[in-house]
Amino acid sequence: MRNKNTHSVTMKKKLSKCRLIFYAYSELQYKYGCQLDSSSEIAEIKCNVPIDVSNVEGSFTTDFYCIKTNGEIMVRECVYKDKLLKPYYIKILDESRNYWLSKGIVDWGIVLNED
Repeated sequence: MRNKNTHSVTMKKKLSKCRLIFYAYSELQYKYGCQLDSSSEIAEIKCNVPIDVSNVEGSFTTDFYCIKTNGEIMVRECVYKDKLLKPYYIKILDESRNYWLSKGIVDWGIVLNED
């Protein structure tokens, strides 16, 4: 999850399961997008999906909204481990989880970088 007004390194790639060009704003997001694209469990990938989080200032996007081959929805947020315990990141991740739960999506999770 990221504030869409934050400027950072941008990588782009065409993923076979994504209708639009995939824009990644971190190496972690880029690698996970490629991993999702090669997964046989994923039918469609939507990246950087805008969400409305009213309890945090700014405009935010969810990193990955995926439709599985069985029709279920999966949402993933990419976070670096060193940011995971910072109160701001905990708050925006919690807002993302609550947003998607309010939409009936229970398969929500975070993707962490390796050491």
